[in-house]
Amino acid sequence: MPQDMMNRIIILGYMGAGKTTIGKALSKATGMPFYDLDWYIENRMRKTIPQLFEERGEEGFRKIEHEMLHEVAEFENVIFSCGGGTPCFFDNMDYLNRQGKTVYLKACIDVLYKHLNMGRNVRPLLLNKTADEVKAYIQSQLREREIYYQKAQYTFDVTLLDQYEKIKLAVTQLRALLNL
Repeated sequence: MPQDMMNRIIILGYMGAGKTTIGKALSKATGMPFYDLDWYIENRMRKTIPQLFEERGEEGFRKIEHEMLHEVAEFENVIFSCGGGTPCFFDNMDYLNRQGKTVYLKACIDVLYKHLNMGRNVRPLLLNKTADEVKAYIQSQLREREIYYQKAQYTFDVTLLDQYEKIKLAVTQLRALLNL
């Protein structure tokens, strides 16, 4: 991997895995700026992700996401997180692996469910689902997406990140893993 790519840390994983939490904490620890791809899209498009989904459907959203991903992935000395579906469309996962160090934040279904069930009404793909439907949806979708996530250069288990001290410890471990 060319030297200039060594300073891009790309965090991916299923929604609710803690990509933004870890990204922000890693940013604070390293001094590298952090970008959340969803926030970047919302700022550039001046619309929320749910609005974009509603107006353009998932396919239209994924095209926008793909374009914005290519913008953010050109930034230097950054940490950025992708939406849960980002690696699963187009050639995004292969592209990400060429752009920097990719880290899959792996969490078990129960942890993902706990994180997502509380905010299911703000996530377009979980809207109007019951608690049982949310859990079944996570299981099904994670099975489909895992093949993409597992292409990441690093896998980091985030199942037990339920306290600030554990997040700090995880950042220390992640820095060691990534030689930061």
